[in-house]
Amino acid sequence: MILRLVALAFITTILSNNAQAQTDLETLTSWLEGSFNSEEQAKADSDYFHITLEMKQIWQNLEDGKWFYVEQAVAIKRDKPYRQRIYHLTQNGKKITSEIYTLPNPLRFVGEWKKEKPLATLTPDSLTVREGCAMIMERKDSETFVGSTNGKDCKSNLRGASYATSEATISEEKLVSWDRGFNTKDEHIWGAEKGGYIFMKIKN
Repeated sequence: MILRLVALAFITTILSNNAQAQTDLETLTSWLEGSFNSEEQAKADSDYFHITLEMKQIWQNLEDGKWFYVEQAVAIKRDKPYRQRIYHLTQNGKKITSEIYTLPNPLRFVGEWKKEKPLATLTPDSLTVREGCAMIMERKDSETFVGSTNGKDCKSNLRGASYATSEATISEEKLVSWDRGFNTKDEHIWGAEKGGYIFMKIKN
């Protein structure tokens, strides 16, 4: 009888943890989707630019996690984004992994976030994964998720860098993103110096 109770408690704990992890993934997905910008930060600190960030959920028929199309641009050049990516979020226990992908001929898809079903002509097998650049996230508390890339794993040759790092703090109405590049001597090459960009959600 005691063994049965112990086994039942163990199974219940596993199911509870899995349910919580799934809830976390759904929550993070809802917080990430929408239109963001760093206008407030740029007005308060001239070291930061006014950047727009669009995050649109795609391929919702797939059952292997959550997929996003992500587009970033300087606000005065929204038709010429400097970054277009696909994020693939999956959960394993308390950890949520966001794999990063590049698109083939990305300029074809500028503004796709405006569509009801963006990137409908693409499939996951047409993407290229950025090896070592996945962000590992987890819930910090009831109001925040935090995440980062792993050490020097994300290789980058942008502006003479050797590797890049990304850190993020996500809440319901705000996303703080700090991307930086470093050389082989671990010297800072590009990216904000004082802290991450603060993107406020302006539209769900």
